[in-house]
Amino acid sequence: MQKPMGVGAGRKPEWLKIKMTSGASFAATRQLLGRHSLHTVCRSAMCPNLQECWSRGTATFLLLGNVCTRTCRFCAVGKAESPPALDPDEPKKIALAVHSMRLKYAVLTSVTRDDLDDGGAAQWVETLRAIRQLTPSTSIECLIPDFHGNNSALDLLMAEVPEVLNHNIETVPSLYSKVRPQASYTASLKLLLRAKERHGLATKSGLMVGMGETLEEITTSLYDLIRHGCDMVTIGQYLQPSPAHLPVERYITPEVFDQYRDIALTLGFRHVQSAPFVRSSYHAETYAQNSESLP
Repeated sequence: MQKPMGVGAGRKPEWLKIKMTSGASFAATRQLLGRHSLHTVCRSAMCPNLQECWSRGTATFLLLGNVCTRTCRFCAVGKAESPPALDPDEPKKIALAVHSMRLKYAVLTSVTRDDLDDGGAAQWVETLRAIRQLTPSTSIECLIPDFHGNNSALDLLMAEVPEVLNHNIETVPSLYSKVRPQASYTASLKLLLRAKERHGLATKSGLMVGMGETLEEITTSLYDLIRHGCDMVTIGQYLQPSPAHLPVERYITPEVFDQYRDIALTLGFRHVQSAPFVRSSYHAETYAQNSESLP
């Protein structure tokens, strides 16, 4: 199988060097999040786009605390078998932050909470309702965990009809045992299909590359997503958060990311973002402009 063009792990290539910028909007976003004691995936997952997004006055809110019950080897979010109890005021705090930031498009995600019977679905629902009560014109994208395959929990959240339902497959099937050992590629695909066929939602997913996958595997996974009702996809370079995490095998070139985008568009995705620094919620508001006719 063909490995994508790129450079081996080691010193980061020029195309992965970020020009750090910040300003009044960055400071205001940081202060607001601190004032409401809110978690963001931007900070918890060490996102490389934090400076840019906070400087634009946007952030991706992290529900259910900032401690995950799973041990995915790519993720920088804290991990524990028994995380702290949920904050009952979290939905209201997030709604107030969305209102204060005057967001037209809000992105919500969460840690995985396998210790909760519903995986935290009820807290998700409360958060969506709180946002819509305070700012009914705000569109909401939900980047959700798999709720351990609990269809009742999934249906509870999906019935709130977020503007976009996002769930990442993250990588190709052959790498799941070392990248996402407690997750299921098949279950993730079924989740997306349920969102489309049972609830009629606009759907989105994402992949990280540079962990050892082949071009053929990426193409097959993109086709799997299309077959399971996925409308939009993000593809970005995996970056190792710390020496304790899964190492990068290759830094994929921008030209190969262009190739991935072309493959995805040819397969039928309505919207594609494919570049080294693309992440699930990066410029997510641009997806909203392309999802009006979906599903």
